[in-house]
Amino acid sequence: MFTRRAVLAGGATMTATRPSLGQPQPVIRLGVLNDQSSTYRDNGGVGSVACVRQAVAEFAAANGLTVEIVSADHQNRPDLGVSIARQWFEQGVDVLLDIQGSAIALALNNLVRERDKVMLASNVAVAELTGRSCTPNTVHWAYDTYMLARSTGTAVVRAGGDTWFFIRADYSFGKALQDDATTFVTRAGGRVVGSVAMPFPSSDFSSALLQAQASRAKVVGLANAGDDLVNCIKQAGEFGLTRRGQRMVALLLFINNVHALGLEAAQGLTLTESFYWDLNDRTRALSERVVASGFSRQSKPNMSQAATYSATLHYLKAVAAIGAAEAKRSGAAVVARMKTMPVEDDAFGGATLREDGRVVSPAYLFEVKRPGESRGAWDYYKLISTVPPEEAWRPLQEGGCGLVRGA
Repeated sequence: MFTRRAVLAGGATMTATRPSLGQPQPVIRLGVLNDQSSTYRDNGGVGSVACVRQAVAEFAAANGLTVEIVSADHQNRPDLGVSIARQWFEQGVDVLLDIQGSAIALALNNLVRERDKVMLASNVAVAELTGRSCTPNTVHWAYDTYMLARSTGTAVVRAGGDTWFFIRADYSFGKALQDDATTFVTRAGGRVVGSVAMPFPSSDFSSALLQAQASRAKVVGLANAGDDLVNCIKQAGEFGLTRRGQRMVALLLFINNVHALGLEAAQGLTLTESFYWDLNDRTRALSERVVASGFSRQSKPNMSQAATYSATLHYLKAVAAIGAAEAKRSGAAVVARMKTMPVEDDAFGGATLREDGRVVSPAYLFEVKRPGESRGAWDYYKLISTVPPEEAWRPLQEGGCGLVRGA
């Protein structure tokens, strides 16, 4: 039985959307699992929950679906994330959303398959999730280490940044991001002159920055995220790395990180995203709806949060197509149906969900504006180039996913 007491035991909240007409349907239960209190809280957190609610509000009742939403804070701990997911599955949760953490996503991947549930990862970097670790129950949205490394690394080397020093988070996400970036830096004709792995989380990057400075690399590549990334960039400014001609490249940067830094500190940073609130009329319209619904009137949705909207909407479309009863019976059946349907929404426009579970869309190379270039709050990016899907994402046959024919 799915009780409020059981939900609260997982540190979660619950909302429900029920159709006003028609026969009672089985309840579809969505679980938003992410960091809501620690290093990555602003990259997903309650903002992702708000975006899930927005998608449910737009689609569920109008299409005869009864949907409940629960959310919980895994505190960046894989053991806690798995424990919450097990509890949720016992209580009837059908799908996990956001996830926010490569190690946590990999820990959940087999559990989701064993229970025949669904995982819609929209805040996870590790590309392995749709590579050798792919399953029929997992779909990966928004970004991964391959896309970020290929799009950003290649462009920066071509622009003259041909020597790199990496500062990375010392766990699977940081290692995967550095490894992928190294591949594309080298492939483009650059070289890596050094690197340092920092404990996670970290607040003092002075030793790493001194090593980066001593390396005389043209580019300091940051393979970290959240508060760690913000602290590292702020301290790099204090050390004067950019004044000495070194270029800071953030391999995974969200717009909320830029906001936290301020344009004075963030100006000139190069980054890749698959969503920007001010990219076009559709992204602006979505952002306005989300903000009006209570997301935060002092904020805008970032790439991962917008992806939770897109993932929720596409999942619910598939549930409506096969019926709620069949969706609850088999998560793999829902994902199989999702793969036959075009991904179409205001977040990403038209995108493609491939056999390996990877959602591919254009990637956008941005540069953070100087203070004088910004027209106001959250006007932070200028578009440098648009990278078509076939040039941004790992080719389908190269990931080693067993679901791909001929792989």
